[in-house]
Amino acid sequence: MRATDVIMKKRGSILNPKGEKLSREEIAFLIENYVKGEIPDYQVSAWLMAVYFNGMTFEETADLTDIMLHSGDVIDLSDMKGPFVDKHSTGGVGDKISLPLAPIVASCGVKVPMMSGRALGHTGGTLDKLESIEGYNVQLESDVFKKYITECGFAMTGQTKKVVPADRLLYALRDVTGTVESIPLITASILSKKIAEGSEALVFDVKYGSGAFMKNEQEAIKLADSLVKTTQAMGRKASALITNMNTPLGFKTGNFLEIEETLDVLEGKGPEDVTELTYQLGSLMLINGGKASTKNEGIELCKNAVQSGKAMELFLKNVDMQGGNSKKLLSERNVRRSSHVRKLKAEKDGFIKIDAYKCGLAGIHLGVGRNKTDEKVFADSGFIQQKIEGDFVKKGDVIMEVFGKDEDCFDSAMPILSDSISYSESEITKKDLILKEIL
Repeated sequence: MRATDVIMKKRGSILNPKGEKLSREEIAFLIENYVKGEIPDYQVSAWLMAVYFNGMTFEETADLTDIMLHSGDVIDLSDMKGPFVDKHSTGGVGDKISLPLAPIVASCGVKVPMMSGRALGHTGGTLDKLESIEGYNVQLESDVFKKYITECGFAMTGQTKKVVPADRLLYALRDVTGTVESIPLITASILSKKIAEGSEALVFDVKYGSGAFMKNEQEAIKLADSLVKTTQAMGRKASALITNMNTPLGFKTGNFLEIEETLDVLEGKGPEDVTELTYQLGSLMLINGGKASTKNEGIELCKNAVQSGKAMELFLKNVDMQGGNSKKLLSERNVRRSSHVRKLKAEKDGFIKIDAYKCGLAGIHLGVGRNKTDEKVFADSGFIQQKIEGDFVKKGDVIMEVFGKDEDCFDSAMPILSDSISYSESEITKKDLILKEIL
């Protein structure tokens, strides 16, 4: 077998411009030899472009995912009692859902092995939020990860270099060859990492809108459909929600600020949108884990986990277990703030809209996020919304309290935040938070 033959088969010809379906053996030949260094970048780049234009079937995507998955270490949870279910979000601004979700679901008897990522660009990262808790360790060895899941019901860790090396190599090529926005390649990238953590079922939060990777509803539905069907083709349960990311989630955006809002949710006092999405995703996880038979039953179980205090208890137990100090965390709540502060005030009277993407860009300047993977983030930067989308404001009202990494960052961040606000004389009709469910 030659790499050229695999490329040409997927590329197609004048008589067959859509190419042909690749066998598992052909995909394995290409990926495995690329990871070994025996197939060069330029040939894999040509194959990626062929996939970009001609796509892949769900079966091909499942084979690609499985081959990428087994290019490195896989966490084996077979010696532990499940069920094991995780959730993946495609990312957004103010999206702290994983943080309250894991202890809530774990409180209901479903184990949550959660391997998460860092902030990149305008979207936030779960690992950066967790590391804003002093001492919290997100680099867990496999045996420690398993131990914490057993003792606490969930654990939070980052991807090591030994997990899915094929994805790191392929993503670097996709980034420089214009092939990032390929649904099959996105699907394989996400699933290979999530399944490597040992989950038996997955629930996806696929976001659309200005602050999301998928800018419109149709793109989000296509990606969700691919994620669910490919996961199912790999013999695992899956479901997805298509959710709105045109405006930031919740009131607080920033690494430690989102930990604070997590505590609010776990006390039953969280923002309406964050709480609703947490319970909806939690319900799907409980259904996939066999702990609930209907959506309403799952939501009630999530509410009970919060009202009983069990979910908060598990979250604080996890903080202590992974190196943090829960007592110190609680003492810093609503007190710990950056000393560099500004207030964003309304420029006129009107009903406001708040653009999530522009807020996310401002967050990079404030120190919440990063443009490059090696850039530092700042735990105490971010913003607290005093007003949310749809609210009526009068000129001079405070819309946001803004916290920066230093004084200079406001020169670039504040104009972007100001531009994120638009004003209307008439009431704004809000789009539903949840557009669609895919099973």
